Amino acid sequence: MFQILASGISAMLITLFLGPKFIAFLERNEFGQHIREEGPEDHQRTKKGIPSLGGLLIMTGITVPFLIISERTAAGMLVLGTALGCAAIGFIDDVAKIRMRRSLGLRARGKFGLQLVLALAVGLLAVRYVPGIHESLKIPLSNAMIRLGFGYFLVVFLVVVGSSNAVNLTDGLDGLAAGLVTITMLTYTAIAFITNQADLGIISACIGGACVGFLWFNSFPAEVFMGDTGSLGLGGAIAALAVLTRTEILLVVIGGIFVAEALSVIIQVLSFKSFRKRVFLMTPLHHHFELMSWSETKIIMRFWIVGAIFAATGFTMFYLSIGKH
Repeated sequence: MFQILASGISAMLITLFLGPKFIAFLERNEFGQHIREEGPEDHQRTKKGIPSLGGLLIMTGITVPFLIISERTAAGMLVLGTALGCAAIGFIDDVAKIRMRRSLGLRARGKFGLQLVLALAVGLLAVRYVPGIHESLKIPLSNAMIRLGFGYFLVVFLVVVGSSNAVNLTDGLDGLAAGLVTITMLTYTAIAFITNQADLGIISACIGGACVGFLWFNSFPAEVFMGDTGSLGLGGAIAALAVLTRTEILLVVIGGIFVAEALSVIIQVLSFKSFRKRVFLMTPLHHHFELMSWSETKIIMRFWIVGAIFAATGFTMFYLSIGKH
């Protein structure tokens, strides 16, 4: 427990200490955010030009204390590697946006291709080197396991791609994604603790602590954005934790807000293509509420509250599941 607490506090303090100088560096080099034209009109006025690439700060806050405090087990290193791998994809995307001065970076095909390679590596390494991980899927609230064979790697791919892109879609309001990731990491820290997976608890605490430190600068009105570097990296870490704690299905509940944000986009696209009608005023979901004249802070706080309810429900389901063994 002490190591987990020390990890979270250390990650938070590193992020807080490095934050001001890092933000000043981004401002000097004009690494500003480019806002997509399809988004809410006031975002062009209030958010354009705010420094991006804050994900580098988050990843530093995660990596340093984890490598110092943890035992560097295969499971813990795999979560860190997945986070850094997804962050690297996001960094390429962010740099492309900054250089081309537009809101679109990597093409979707290129991004998915890189995520596919990373997901396959995660699945193969997990099965080979992490005790208790095999090519099967655990059914929540039961002892049932579904043998998937090669299909397991498809599930890992869907979890990695789905989680990383869902966090990316959620990262549209100041502090929204960072706060929800913190809530999710509290859940995975608790899961790791009750299952005696120390390194997974440490890496979860590092991620949560780094996000809390980042929130000091990212809360409304934001001084810095995490960019795709941060959102894809954090989403990748959540995916890896889900795989290594056998909670791939429960992640739908634990990360309920992320799922809702992604589903809103899918529903909107399918509805418009099929019926030429929009279900939401704008997607992702948080934009729908913006256009309903909810204030940004109200949306953020209510999404955090609902996210906490989802996470608590998911943890309860996990706890009941292990009680069946």
